[in-house]
Amino acid sequence: MDKKPTRHLFICRRHRDPALGKPSCESNGAGAVYDAFKLELEARGLEETIQLTQTQCLHHCENGPIAVVYPEGVWYGRLTPMDVPRIVELHLLGGISVPEKVLD
Repeated sequence: MDKKPTRHLFICRRHRDPALGKPSCESNGAGAVYDAFKLELEARGLEETIQLTQTQCLHHCENGPIAVVYPEGVWYGRLTPMDVPRIVELHLLGGISVPEKVLD
């Protein structure tokens, strides 16, 4: 990576055994969301300006899959791969959060 990224996107990939009776981002589809972000960023040539990082628990498991965008500190929840192009276009490129996906 030659340039310093302008934004950093963290995606929770925590997996918890469903038998424990608690949700986890991974069991709710975080892998597909991460893959969708990775492909979308690559397709737009944004790998050097937007850093994508897998992380463990962000402690909002009931709202997963979770993503956090810095430097703004915007938290997104209940994500699906279909949400990814809109978040990339509006927030990561345009600086406007996607309100229906923002966690309060």
